[in-house]
Amino acid sequence: MERHLDDELQKLKSNLLKMATLTEEGIHNSIESLKNQDSDLAESVIQDDQKIDALELTIEEHAIELLALFQPMASDLRFITTGMRINTELERIADLNVNICQRVKELSSYPLLKPLVEIPQLADVAKEMVREAIDAFVRRDKETATKVILTDKQANELRNKAMEQLMNDYLIKDGSTAPRAIPLFLIARDLERICDHAASISEDVIYMVQAKMIRHHRERLLAIESIDSEE
Repeated sequence: MERHLDDELQKLKSNLLKMATLTEEGIHNSIESLKNQDSDLAESVIQDDQKIDALELTIEEHAIELLALFQPMASDLRFITTGMRINTELERIADLNVNICQRVKELSSYPLLKPLVEIPQLADVAKEMVREAIDAFVRRDKETATKVILTDKQANELRNKAMEQLMNDYLIKDGSTAPRAIPLFLIARDLERICDHAASISEDVIYMVQAKMIRHHRERLLAIESIDSEE
């Protein structure tokens, strides 16, 4: 029975990795479609969301089945419940990729308002945060999870810089730029939200590893770090 549970947990992990890969590809392709004003690539990301939605349901049903059949305890229980939360976070990231691509399609008939700098940088941060958050889950790595959470500040700064430039340099000075500025404004917002979801995944990883809940209380992370350093 225990070996069968281990096999099922590995299957759950494998499906989560598959979903994470699709989600990371969605982030990459959504920004590539923006940089190249490629509405066909944007549409492909939108269509691929159906695959992610189907995989989300498969993972959720599998996790519930494991809880019902095996009634796992302690670390196995935390692994499954964390997997369920990560599943939800990844699906929300995929939805944000769709939002970005819808904005790209709105922009496809206009020349880009300005050279893209902060938005691609923010997209790179988002991809790396998602990748490292999932890696922390697979390796049960609290240090990497902590790094992801702390990186969220950088994501906020890039979003703020992009939004301030769009507002101050374009929207306020010339209202006619709105059809080109507002979609970029929303894309920056959605990329930062992706980073928030990666940070949430990392909070769940810390719970899984240490049985310490820091969601909504990230100041506890510093307390945990302080205790660990003293040990």
